[in-house]
Amino acid sequence: MQFWRYSLGVFVLGLSLVYVSVAANATPPLQSPAEPVAAQASVGEVVDKLGDNLMLVYQDSRNHWWFGTWGDGLYRYDGKSIVHFTTVHGLSHNRIDQILEDSTGKLYFSTAAGVNRFDGHQFSKLPEMRSLAWKLKPDDLWFTRSNYNGEIYRYDGEILHVLQLPKVKVAEDYIAKHNRTVSPYGVYTIYRDKLGRVWFGTAAAGVCCYDGRSFEWLTSEDVNELHDGPSNGVRSILEDHEGHFWFNTRYRYAISGAIRPPASEPNREGIFQRLPGIGSLDGKHNGDYEYLSIAEDRDHNVWIATYRDGVYQYDGRQLKHYPIMDGSKVVNLFTVYVDREGTIWLGTHSHGVYRFNGTDFERFEPR
Repeated sequence: MQFWRYSLGVFVLGLSLVYVSVAANATPPLQSPAEPVAAQASVGEVVDKLGDNLMLVYQDSRNHWWFGTWGDGLYRYDGKSIVHFTTVHGLSHNRIDQILEDSTGKLYFSTAAGVNRFDGHQFSKLPEMRSLAWKLKPDDLWFTRSNYNGEIYRYDGEILHVLQLPKVKVAEDYIAKHNRTVSPYGVYTIYRDKLGRVWFGTAAAGVCCYDGRSFEWLTSEDVNELHDGPSNGVRSILEDHEGHFWFNTRYRYAISGAIRPPASEPNREGIFQRLPGIGSLDGKHNGDYEYLSIAEDRDHNVWIATYRDGVYQYDGRQLKHYPIMDGSKVVNLFTVYVDREGTIWLGTHSHGVYRFNGTDFERFEPR
């Protein structure tokens, strides 16, 4: 395994920006961001049913469910009615990549044309500022960017900072050798762990962790995808109840101590220790399943959503497979989500959302 550490000072001096997006085989082609739309009253449109393309699921502090789509805006369900929001109602773009909530109850939606804040009445687009302000504060919100070139957003409550991930040698060597024009640094997912550290899962370069002072890259071969074939990338990160990390791969990782080594151990390496995991989902040594999303429920079961082969439940000893079908047709999944009540949800590309009833998954149709 390879581990790369960067001090913040070195990163700032070596900052460079690349404006290239990465396309992966597990998602549809990227849409071109639309021009931002001015904020306006956002009452939304009350509709009779949810759409079919519901990729993201999020439950807010008011127990409202939000469903993000690839090109049809947002749906909100409050237990009684369904409201549909699009650019007509103030969204900057109808593609939703991420949903977060701050400590005051305001909601934020990362779209293909920037980050929108929703105060319960209207959407407003947060102004962006290119920055070197890598900091780590408890109330910061972190967002992916749809250009997938290694840039991310950090929102400190006042400024939406546009930041660039540091480079790592193994990825730079790959770019130079293969003369690639697409970036392996595109950030697909951002995860905040129990200690407040922020993790970035990338298109091909592996995983980068920021602890507020320095960066650490995990670029072992089971995490990076620096090859000539299609790249699924690290699309989901989980810290389980034992404090072990899953990077939507078949392995778990233990983190030994702080990311930055103490002064008494200036040459310490190998803070990532690979642990036995679930193996290949199909029972073969080299399975080809695309791990898209991972979550842990209240009973410490780990749920793993694949793109084409349903969802798997892992109880620490064995796997249980739940195929997701619409008649004879396979349902392509995108995300697995555990809500505040412990219910497991699945977001899909074209079959709405599914909810676990304790025995199986069934399509959710609000009544």
